[in-house]
Amino acid sequence: MRKLKLYLDTSVWNFFFADDAPEKRDITKGFFDSIKEDIYEIFISEIVIREINNAPAPKRKILFDLVNEYVPVELEVTEEANELTEFYMERNIIPKGKKDDAFHVAIATVHEMDAIITWNYQHLANLRKSELFNGVNLERGYTKRLEIVTPMEVSSYES
Repeated sequence: MRKLKLYLDTSVWNFFFADDAPEKRDITKGFFDSIKEDIYEIFISEIVIREINNAPAPKRKILFDLVNEYVPVELEVTEEANELTEFYMERNIIPKGKKDDAFHVAIATVHEMDAIITWNYQHLANLRKSELFNGVNLERGYTKRLEIVTPMEVSSYES
C-alpha cells in the first residue's frame, strides 16, 4: 500500500511541546508515534524552517531537534508555488499578513501531497478554506484534491 504523503506545517511541530494545550500536545505526540510506524512520508519546506528560525533560541533548538529526529523531506519552493501563492492571495483566501500559510498550501499542492497537517484552524484546517484552496487549484489545473486536516484526523493515537 502506498504511504500517504503528508506536509507538516510549523504548528504541528510546535504543538509537540504545547504544555499549555495538553490535549493537542498528546494528540500531536500520538501522530508522531504514527510516523514512527512508517505509514506516512512526511515533508516540510523552507517556510517551516524559516518559521522555526524565528522562534526564540531555546524553543528553536528543541524544534530543530524534533525535525532532525523525524527527518522530513524538504520540498523546494518553486516558481510555480510562488505563482500559486499569489493566486490564493489575490482571491483573499488568506489575509495579507499571513502569506506563509498560503505558501504551505501552494507548496503542498505543487508537490502533490495527500494532505497538509496543521493545527491552524483559522487559516487552513477548516472546510470553507479547504474548498477555496481546492477551487483555485482546480482552476489552475491541479486536479489532485489536497486535504487540510489536524493531526487528530490522521493519528492512530487514542486516549
